[in-house]
Amino acid sequence: AVNAFAIDAATGNLKLLNQQSSVGAGPCHVVVDREGKNVLVANYGGGSAAVLPIQADGKIAEASSFVQHKGTSVDKGRQEAPHAHSINVDAKNRFAFVADLGLDTVQVYRFDAAKGTITPNDPAAAKVAPGSGPRHFAFHPSGKFAYVINEMSLTVTAFQYDADKGNLTSLQTITTLPEGVTDRKGMSTAEVVVHPSGKFLYGSNRGHHSIAAFAIDQSNGKLTAVGHQGKGIKTPRNFNIDPTGNYLLVANQDGDSVVVFKIDQATGKLEPTGSSIEVPMPVCVKFLPLAK
Repeated sequence: AVNAFAIDAATGNLKLLNQQSSVGAGPCHVVVDREGKNVLVANYGGGSAAVLPIQADGKIAEASSFVQHKGTSVDKGRQEAPHAHSINVDAKNRFAFVADLGLDTVQVYRFDAAKGTITPNDPAAAKVAPGSGPRHFAFHPSGKFAYVINEMSLTVTAFQYDADKGNLTSLQTITTLPEGVTDRKGMSTAEVVVHPSGKFLYGSNRGHHSIAAFAIDQSNGKLTAVGHQGKGIKTPRNFNIDPTGNYLLVANQDGDSVVVFKIDQATGKLEPTGSSIEVPMPVCVKFLPLAK
């Protein structure tokens, strides 16, 4: 299911408005479109995606569109069926992108915000290497490039993006681990975030307990590793960059904490601030502007 909440602008407190079916098992990722008209949801267990219109009072209506992914990939244990792991829309609100771990693809859909529909684009998907397990997806602020972090292979794939056609063209795949790491047992990636400046990209390594930092070549979108930060990090399920671009906050699922790092604006490297807060099993960090 997907829940809608009203937000108290003075306190940040939430009030449940209503709930609707996600039309699939195991919903794991939601976004609101650029016009604030629809919620788009990815169903991991069901291997599907849906669109739920947002009504004038903030409540969500029943799904206005639904797509069921089909197929498998090479890992019979984890890729025995589709597993839609995230859903995102582009800056122009014209296309939606679903990273499917089970299919080793980023499915691409034409998105109509007025009608609340998603329909397969042509081509309908961008592929990554077999056994990669694409998980989360992020655009470069220029709109020219996009990135998917691959959970199973511990890599990031960079794409060139054609905003007119919605097409993704693979440019590069690079490891999220430091040189010399050969034993990957128990390791997987989770989140990927592009810095607001477009100069850097970050990815989280679970098991290795680190955030990988990359510099982005502004001319071609390709990545160069600049370092890893692991101080105070334990199973970084998710992280985010604050709106100023100065700080990165890591949600330590198995560390029961959120830890703050300072971002070096010249190099992209992360520096511990010593600031953290106890939170039981945090799995997601989002920022919200509040009324003063």
